[in-house]
Amino acid sequence: MVFSSLTFLCVFLPAVLLLYSLSKNITYKNTVLAVFSLTFYAWGEPSLIILLIAATIVNYFLAFGIGAAQNRNKNAWAKVCVTLAIIFDIAMIGVFKYAAFAVSSVNGIFGFSFPIPEIGLPLGISFYTFQILTYVLDVYRKDTPVQKSYLKFITFVSMFPQLIAGPIVRYQEVAEGLDDRKVTVSEFADGATQFVIGLGKKVFLANFAGDAKDVLFAASTAPTVLSAWLGIIFYSFQLYFDFSGYSDMAIGMGKMIGFKFPKNFNYPYISRSVTEFWRRWHMTLGSFFRDYVYIPMGGNRCSKLRWVLNIMVVWALTGLWHGASWNFVLWGVYYGVLLLIEKLLFSKWSKVPVLSNITTLFFVVIGWTLFYFTDFSQLTAFFGTMFGQNGPLYDITTVSVFYGNIVLLGALILASTPLPYKIFEKLISIKGIGMIIEAVVLVGLFAACLATLTGATSNPFLYFRF
Repeated sequence: MVFSSLTFLCVFLPAVLLLYSLSKNITYKNTVLAVFSLTFYAWGEPSLIILLIAATIVNYFLAFGIGAAQNRNKNAWAKVCVTLAIIFDIAMIGVFKYAAFAVSSVNGIFGFSFPIPEIGLPLGISFYTFQILTYVLDVYRKDTPVQKSYLKFITFVSMFPQLIAGPIVRYQEVAEGLDDRKVTVSEFADGATQFVIGLGKKVFLANFAGDAKDVLFAASTAPTVLSAWLGIIFYSFQLYFDFSGYSDMAIGMGKMIGFKFPKNFNYPYISRSVTEFWRRWHMTLGSFFRDYVYIPMGGNRCSKLRWVLNIMVVWALTGLWHGASWNFVLWGVYYGVLLLIEKLLFSKWSKVPVLSNITTLFFVVIGWTLFYFTDFSQLTAFFGTMFGQNGPLYDITTVSVFYGNIVLLGALILASTPLPYKIFEKLISIKGIGMIIEAVVLVGLFAACLATLTGATSNPFLYFRF
């Protein structure tokens, strides 16, 4: 368990920024960042920090071995080192994230009764493992030089802004900053703006959408067609604003300490095709699978049958990355099939305005239903309710929830488009009063977030469990 929201906002982050600003050189800055990042990760579960440190030590030396072997033209040894790194990283994530799932699946399929291991899932293991892998593979490909400083390497891996839920940052994207970085007043202000906007997304959009979803999905509420559709729509918004809000906060904090993290979301709910949706949603994960799995497998420069296989393998892995449960595999396969159908049969459909948007959102919402329910019996029953088999069209409770949250629903829809940010940019560009407007809006939003979080017992990000 990480810091509470208020502790993070009022104690941890100010302490980091203060000591960071007082650091005289890059070594001190990296030391402050690494120490605070490891403290952030270890808070509540100190033993898990051993796993993170072990991963950095093993991969640091193996990457060093790759570089040394390549400098001596001993490519066979370089291949051994990269293979060991891949095995170690995949084994680490396999044991801690998938061991229980694998054993329970074997028991269920073959009727065995092997004891299911009880292993806690380390926070952010999927994110930092993939981040480490990109570095090792890039060193092997000679796309990036070996980082000889362990301090800089562990700083890269453990940076608290994006350690737990991304975006997935490649070493090349921060390599220059690890050696030397300076933060101007305008860059700090820009980062603070993005951080506060991301915080607002989480507190006022994701959390409120989640509250509405919880009421609609409550066991005491009789399921109806309207409650099922409205509930999963609210969940779709909750997931988007929760994850994109975290990404905005991470990118904003990165700017405040001199790093430029990659963009992770680009208004995915305005997409006109499933292909476009996945170019806008969790962009750093998509680029990882494209560059390190899909293209090495042959991409689309192969036979059509092999191409289909490449697509399905990548999307099955994408689903499995999100969680150790068969519903996530099904969710990944679902998108693999959708993308193939779209590319092979409906490549021109995205040119049809409005209808293509609605169709894409329909399939995305169906996908989030697969994503939400880990129990297949519950999933089947929910789909039955959605399509009118297991309940009435609506009830008074659902209608009441709908009317009680109609303003929220409108805000969620509007905030899923670029329009609010464009209006904000127009306002802050007004000569003479733009800066005042920006300051009032951001200070007011931050204060409102703090007031809302006061007394809250829990405020977790959904993607912490992935």
